[in-house]
Amino acid sequence: MKAIQLTAPALDAFRRTELPEPKAARGEVLLRLRAASLNFVDVAIATGNFPGASFPMIPVADGAGEIAALGDGVDGWKVGERVVPHFMPNWLGGAITPHNVAALRGISLPGSLAEYVAVPASSLVALPAHLDFVHGAALPIAATTAWNAVRSAQLRPGAVVLVLGTGGVSIFALQFAKAHGATVVLASSSDDKLERARQLGADQLTNYRATPAWDEEVLRLTGGRGADLVVETVGGATIARSLNAAAVGGTVFTVGFVGGTAAPIDLLPIIVKALRIVGNNTGSVADLAEAARAIAAHRIVPVIDRVFDIEETAAAYAELAAGGRHFGKIAIAH
Repeated sequence: MKAIQLTAPALDAFRRTELPEPKAARGEVLLRLRAASLNFVDVAIATGNFPGASFPMIPVADGAGEIAALGDGVDGWKVGERVVPHFMPNWLGGAITPHNVAALRGISLPGSLAEYVAVPASSLVALPAHLDFVHGAALPIAATTAWNAVRSAQLRPGAVVLVLGTGGVSIFALQFAKAHGATVVLASSSDDKLERARQLGADQLTNYRATPAWDEEVLRLTGGRGADLVVETVGGATIARSLNAAAVGGTVFTVGFVGGTAAPIDLLPIIVKALRIVGNNTGSVADLAEAARAIAAHRIVPVIDRVFDIEETAAAYAELAAGGRHFGKIAIAH
């Protein structure tokens, strides 16, 4: 089969190659992959900033395709079905454990830049009927993370959600929050992106470059209330302002580290406002299945900024690594 390998932790270390086609073992299915979607973790791996990767490897955690063959003992699936494999196949449901996150597609297991991959049948989720393969490839990390964010705060109609940025998780969080009847405040450094977010349903907008004290602006926009849920996708550079922008009894859901992983924290806002600080490592197969059902029920369409051909893998990585240019997800089509 044809595949792309990452031969070293470098953005110019991709090579086109041919490898033996894998076989579906007992309990597995063979997938014909049709699309992949990039996440920040993929760039972190390709720049040597994420542990556990060994080279050469078939990169990219997220993908979508169709079942090409069934291994022995597989029930409930059939050849030709369109599916999305979860990138942590050991984590079927329940709480996170070291075993759940020990095996990762695109890191310790073959990823999505190959014609075929064998995966456990238990790690599959049906692709919503209204989505194509490129849309489906956007779901495993970004949609699952955003879905767990809105669930963590038990959103009800009228709740206020603050979303930072316009990357994949942020846009899914906007879409899920609106499906829950929430009011969404979105912060970005680009007026063009803010307008696109408004068209997707964002209710209040703030340009954090024009208004560096964007946390105070969020409080003003919400009449002093703040956000019941803050989807914190940046990290150390913004966490203090996210805590200030949160409402009393609110949740700060931390998922990103593009702005660093270290920051001084003032405990007083956490204590006085009784805030919940929730860390997240994506979620389980069951969480992905719930997110997919919500996407199907509300006819949500993932926002794809740009689709690269698999021969343009290095350019796709470079686009994501540049930061700040994309809106939604960057995909790679086979």
